[in-house]
Amino acid sequence: MNNSRKTYEGGRPVYIIDGNRTPFLKAQGKPGPFRASDLAVAAGKALLARQPFAPESLDEVILGCIIPGPDEVNIARLVSLRLGCGKHVPAWTVQRNCGSGMQAIDSAATDIAYGRADLVLAGGTEAMSHAPVLLPPLAVELLGAWQQARSRWERLRILSQVRPAHFRLVSGLLQGLTDPFVSLSMGQTAEILAKRFAINREQMDAFSCESHRRLARAQDEGWLAEIEPLYAPDGTVFDHDDGVRRDSSLERLARLKAAFDRPFGLVTAGNSAQVSDGAALLLLASSEAIEKYRLPVLGRIVDCAWAGVEPSQMGLGPVHAMAPLLLRQGLAVKEIDYWEINEAFSAQVLACQAAWSSDDYAREELGLKEAFAPITPDRLNVDGGAVALGHPVGTSGARIVLHLLQILKRTGTRRGMAALCIGGGQGGAMLLERSGENSHEQ
Repeated sequence: MNNSRKTYEGGRPVYIIDGNRTPFLKAQGKPGPFRASDLAVAAGKALLARQPFAPESLDEVILGCIIPGPDEVNIARLVSLRLGCGKHVPAWTVQRNCGSGMQAIDSAATDIAYGRADLVLAGGTEAMSHAPVLLPPLAVELLGAWQQARSRWERLRILSQVRPAHFRLVSGLLQGLTDPFVSLSMGQTAEILAKRFAINREQMDAFSCESHRRLARAQDEGWLAEIEPLYAPDGTVFDHDDGVRRDSSLERLARLKAAFDRPFGLVTAGNSAQVSDGAALLLLASSEAIEKYRLPVLGRIVDCAWAGVEPSQMGLGPVHAMAPLLLRQGLAVKEIDYWEINEAFSAQVLACQAAWSSDDYAREELGLKEAFAPITPDRLNVDGGAVALGHPVGTSGARIVLHLLQILKRTGTRRGMAALCIGGGQGGAMLLERSGENSHEQ
């Protein structure tokens, strides 16, 4: 192994040797057939089964997840044990909203870079269709009083206080997709960006159509080899992302009504990421582990950056995370072969492209003298994105890293940038590389 190159965060080089993900399954208004832990186990079993080392050889397991079930507390540990990693392999769960899957990879890479680990399983999992439905606080308070009541008369008095308001259930999913600091849903923040950068409805819908077209092409060409089929208890097989709409068109999308700013908004269900279930897991390794087990290398993690932005402008987070990565590594836009920016909303990605190449934005928001060169559509999300295949929140950061490496492998190119916006006003980005200098690299 040649360790003379720039290393991750100044420590040892960190490599991704392999990865798997499940198909992303669109939520259908009821709990899907798999819980978050089931999804992660399905992706992990096949991934670990093809390795030359036993699951017990892992140093740790790190997973991102936003809404694990009540019986999935510290879901990474549950998944680790179900995968046969054994009781001695520690496991922990991270939560950075949409960036959780990438944060898990970043945390794993840091441990490897500083010599605390050599082999780590990392990624994300989410079953958004299983998001809880909550009782309103009034009902919870009444239930607590009922449990503390010591006599039949006390319980009768409590029952007399029951009102229709006690049965107004609260969607945990909608609650979680609303920023409590600015009291805006994620869709409303996309509306703000559309207005700021003068992005119109036709542009959003055209972006959405292209995302579906690109995903359909990737499916037809066999470019999604990282997908591991899911098998439901009833025997149903899920082997592809089922949210793709091959018949998507501007005419069809134009019929959809505003979803977040009614009746005059521009963001619709058709130009937003789909609510879905899915998991993505990757294996990270040090040079020593690669030599010991003779492992192939999918790519190297060069660097990672996290940024904070105004919560109401959260969709611009990728710009603020990608910029310092390029500057820190001394790279120009033309030296990045492919880019993945998670498609939370069509308007959000279009806004990132506009901000990225705006001199005014560079000066006023990034503190730079001039803007970066544009990120052209032919290098961005070339196989579609979350608008077409879904955005399981805790998973997407891991998915875009894994698929970007697959794109670099397929095209024989060297560098890629994966980035995503994060609810609450943050952004994350990861710089990846396939150098070809390692004899084991595939």
